[in-house]
Amino acid sequence: QDRWAGPGRAPTGAAGSSQLGASEVSNRWPRRRGGEGKAVSGCSARCKGIAVRIVEPGSGCSALMMRGRSNSGVRLDYYARLVSNTILCHQNSVTGLLPATADQQNAWVRDNVYSILAVWGLGMAYRKNADRDEDKAKAYELEQSVVKLMRGLLHCMMKQMIKVEHFKKSLSTKDALHAKYDNATCDTVVDDDKWGHLQIDATSLYLLYIAQMTASGLHIIFTLDEVNFIQNLVFYIEVAYKVADYGMWERGDKTNRGIPELNASSVGMAKAALEALDELNLFGANGGPKSVIHVMADEVQLCQFILQSMLPRASPSKEIDAGLLSVISFPAFAVEDVELVELTKQEIITKLQGRYGCCRFLRDGYKTPIEDPTRLHYENAELKLFENLECEWPLFWTYMILDGLFNKNQQQVEEYREALHAVLVLRPGGIHLVPELYAVPAEKMTEEYQNPHTVQRVNMGKLPHMWGQSLYILGSLVAEGFLAAGEIDPLNRRFSTIPRPDVVVQVAIIAESEKIKKVLEKHGINVETVSEIMPIRVQPARVLSRIYARLGCNKRMALSGRPYRHMGILGTSKLYLVRDEIFAFTPQFVDQQQFYLALDNRMIVDMLRTELSFLCRCWRKTGRPTVTFPILQSMLIDDGTSLDPYVLSTLRKLQDGYFGGARVHAANLSTLLVTSCCTRLSFMDLGPEEHRDDLTVYLNKLLAKKATKPALLSSGKKASLHRFRAAAHATRDVVSLAQKAKELGIQNISFYLRNSLLTESSYKLNIATPSSNLDAPEFSAMNAKDLPTDKSGELDCKALMELLKKCSSLEEQVEIIHLIYVTKGIDWNIEHDEYPEMTVHDVLMELYTKAGTEQNWGLIRYISGMLHKKVEELDEACTTLLSNQKHLTIGLPPEPRERTITAPLPYDELTKLIEEASDNDHSLFILTQEVMVYLAMYARTEPNLFAEMFRLRIGLIIQVMATEMTNCLKCSGKSGTQSLMSVKPSDLKTLLHHILSGKEFSVEENIDQSTRTMISIRDVDHTGATKSERAGISKLKVEMMQSGTFKTIGESDGLHEALKQSLISSELISSDELDLGDFVDVRHGQWLRRRRIDGALNRVPIGFYQRVWRMLQKCKGLSIENYVLHSSTTEEMTPGEIKFAVQVETFLNCVPQPEYRQLLVETILVLTMLVDIDLQYISRTIHIEHIAQMANSLFMEEQTALGADDEMLEKDPATGICSLLYDSAPSGRFGTMTYLLKATAIYIEDFLPEEGCQVQ
Repeated sequence: QDRWAGPGRAPTGAAGSSQLGASEVSNRWPRRRGGEGKAVSGCSARCKGIAVRIVEPGSGCSALMMRGRSNSGVRLDYYARLVSNTILCHQNSVTGLLPATADQQNAWVRDNVYSILAVWGLGMAYRKNADRDEDKAKAYELEQSVVKLMRGLLHCMMKQMIKVEHFKKSLSTKDALHAKYDNATCDTVVDDDKWGHLQIDATSLYLLYIAQMTASGLHIIFTLDEVNFIQNLVFYIEVAYKVADYGMWERGDKTNRGIPELNASSVGMAKAALEALDELNLFGANGGPKSVIHVMADEVQLCQFILQSMLPRASPSKEIDAGLLSVISFPAFAVEDVELVELTKQEIITKLQGRYGCCRFLRDGYKTPIEDPTRLHYENAELKLFENLECEWPLFWTYMILDGLFNKNQQQVEEYREALHAVLVLRPGGIHLVPELYAVPAEKMTEEYQNPHTVQRVNMGKLPHMWGQSLYILGSLVAEGFLAAGEIDPLNRRFSTIPRPDVVVQVAIIAESEKIKKVLEKHGINVETVSEIMPIRVQPARVLSRIYARLGCNKRMALSGRPYRHMGILGTSKLYLVRDEIFAFTPQFVDQQQFYLALDNRMIVDMLRTELSFLCRCWRKTGRPTVTFPILQSMLIDDGTSLDPYVLSTLRKLQDGYFGGARVHAANLSTLLVTSCCTRLSFMDLGPEEHRDDLTVYLNKLLAKKATKPALLSSGKKASLHRFRAAAHATRDVVSLAQKAKELGIQNISFYLRNSLLTESSYKLNIATPSSNLDAPEFSAMNAKDLPTDKSGELDCKALMELLKKCSSLEEQVEIIHLIYVTKGIDWNIEHDEYPEMTVHDVLMELYTKAGTEQNWGLIRYISGMLHKKVEELDEACTTLLSNQKHLTIGLPPEPRERTITAPLPYDELTKLIEEASDNDHSLFILTQEVMVYLAMYARTEPNLFAEMFRLRIGLIIQVMATEMTNCLKCSGKSGTQSLMSVKPSDLKTLLHHILSGKEFSVEENIDQSTRTMISIRDVDHTGATKSERAGISKLKVEMMQSGTFKTIGESDGLHEALKQSLISSELISSDELDLGDFVDVRHGQWLRRRRIDGALNRVPIGFYQRVWRMLQKCKGLSIENYVLHSSTTEEMTPGEIKFAVQVETFLNCVPQPEYRQLLVETILVLTMLVDIDLQYISRTIHIEHIAQMANSLFMEEQTALGADDEMLEKDPATGICSLLYDSAPSGRFGTMTYLLKATAIYIEDFLPEEGCQVQ
């Protein structure tokens, strides 16, 4: 039995890395015994691209040679024997599934798909290189083995259809498809809660290869029922960007404690599968429109955004994972940024590659000699013991070989193939086996600890590892020319990184009415009304959401279709064919019903700018995107005679051809048809057993009488108005259609269904309009003695309703309905004579509409809180922030009132959590959602705003915004909060931007025509403060060392000087900045404000968490107010883990006051300088607040000596810190860093040995 001489070193030649010459490579991996050109029995060698067949006596190959078999045919026969002996021999003859091993009969979904790829590739190779008819027969046989396995997995999943249905709504791990099944029966083998079943990447991989294999010519899906099930699996994986799962290693968090987390590998594989399946006909060339799979482009793009923001990090607990190779390269090719692909690959090579392969991730304890196989989970401190003992997997070199083949990097291919051959296990007959992993022998553990990657390892686990064996064979087939790289990627996913041409976004502007059209004409803007664009029908985005809710519906299989979800701009920027009618849909952000942001015209303009830019970057469809932008009555000003200046300016820019950095083409919708992207929704065609739900009834009424279609390129005229009304030509039909539209939640019915009968709301309470009579008697609903009561003394709500009808002030009307709301609830029937079913909810909706018309934002938010309005894309906003490695807290500190969000949550669960954290405060409930949405917007467009921030405390941010309003308006705290509630959404968004960026701003108060105070946010020219100073805590890098800062204090001089030098050597400041001199800040309150803002934003210096990690290795722990951050944390977590940052933030967040928290951050920053000096281990816990209090005492002593009185030295009652110290600049003679450095030197001196500091 021939054997390789020994293991070799790992290759370094990858794309972008250092390359080695051929002679160097030949010296790195020892040659096999028996001579350089010798091949083992039944094998052939490749020399300079020529296949050489070496036949030895007794090899059994003479018969093949006598039949005239070509060299390529003989080589293919060798791979056929290899596939048969290592993979197909294990395939179950009934189910087609592959067990993990001969002893372990469970079939894993992921392993099965990867294992069958070699069979798929070999079948294509035989078909391509057929010498004889037998080769074609062999190709068919291999292809059917592939089909059998894929259908076996389909059978397993279809037996769990109920889980797919439940998961679409719950996103719960208990409703996940199982990750493994019984090999012989397709049944489940372990309970729902006994295994980490939720593995989005496994299901996505299966769907990806359903698409790839179907595109290659295989027929895997047979019936429309199966098509519907695959469509529902699309819904199962399309939420991968917001679902925490257990990942490709089935462990979730690397502590192996069964904690799911957001995994980049799952998100990336889901994105690839969604893109591959979109518009794919599962019946192949023989299929019709019913067998086409539909994918929401917005869901794909969300996966793309989340994936790009996570990489090269694999998950919150894993800095890097070798499994990401499957995402950045074959088979997913999910990343479009070439630089990010290269960065991730180099991170894997640098941190994970060894002499036998790559370890899966840092501190992976699987099959290490010290792992306890009897325990499912690891102890926290146990992870440190796995460091440098992680097993190395040859599997990942097969990915590197395939990556080199797709990138045409021949040197990478040759180096990794040679390295892989050095670690393969050879069996008789020339059978090469890929082992699962190589582990450190128990007896050599100490040696490996001392000298990592030096000891001889032994192969362990499965032999062969079918997953790795399959990819090894597949790579060999491509490397040796039997297959082209494109043949194992028929859908061309490998071209994902190729730049795409610029996209021109088409914008169709539509007027709500003839009146608005005439107003626009006065400004030189010619548009069409809804009635003039027939035969195209315009509907709101929510109707499209309801249409897609019908997709994948199957009564027999109890599958309900796609859950009702927010429809993004990519979805509404297409035209749709529904029952031979053309539909266009307005964007979601102009929908005024769900949330009040669309009531602010400036916010609509901002969102339009953002969405057009997004379309330019992210459009991937054939045809141009077409945005249907409606001009509504709410966009008019001056009693409807003029257009809002923000909207008018936007329309002019759209006509110029550029807006928000996007190339646009504004024209009438009828002229844009030819170049628009159009999708046929065949699943909406009427069937023999049509389900008549609300949507079907609505569409049937809308399309009841189809108009004669004119030429598509002809412009609509007034004569076409009768065609639009053909759907409801009688009054009865119009009212019925309007009622059905209302049931579907369509706002502005008169815009989408043009008819004079629809201009009035169906429910109208006829509340008195605000009177202009200044002599009208004043009324305050909150005055208890004026409130009507019944005989029992209880509040008389019926009398209040009568009072409500007579009241002329909108504010008082809201006060009255709030009393009724609190007393009777939102569903109380007001027993109106004309509308007996009218409830408090209906009255609130009428008042909400009135407040929106008057742009009274305080009342809009207040009523929205009572109506429990929720942002539809709130869960997407939350996931966006989490994927940018930001954790969220909601509610006001301290805990448990302040709740922390560390993983994506389902929509209902998230809104419930916000409601609980708001403690029944409607204003806080609404503002929390609003601020979360704005933060997500900025995270997408300006991620640099969040530099040096990890945890976003939304409650504190709202508190700081209110404080800023109070300071700018010089009013009370209550008035400041009311002012914050009264600003426009666009101004609130601007205020948040100023706080995040540190820019100065002013608050202006104006009185409008209704004598109501209007508050707006304006940029101002800042004086006295440079841009770098406004950055808050980041300024510490420059200001922590100034001349005159350091003063000697007795025996601490040596340590004090050492800290000074450490500040320079740690690159927190350059030596050139030592000559800046004292910095005297005379602006009262500026530094207190900055510390308060930075503390609320949890902003810390760059590298802060890594410095804290190293500090913990030199002491027993850090303490703040009895909360201890133990040094044992470093044994569980690496310095770059998000989990460690979470621990540090949790430690700091025990301080409720943001300014005090920021002072403690400055204290810790000074303390971490000890890492840079040769300081011995401190066997005590360091109390951070003691150092801060000591610095405060030193400050007050010096200020008292200089004549400061008690009023100047007023203390914060909560912390005892002098307010003047909070308001001091970090630098200068009286700067905070001066006293913190002195206090640290004194405090640490007590822990040092008697001989003192050795650095001096």
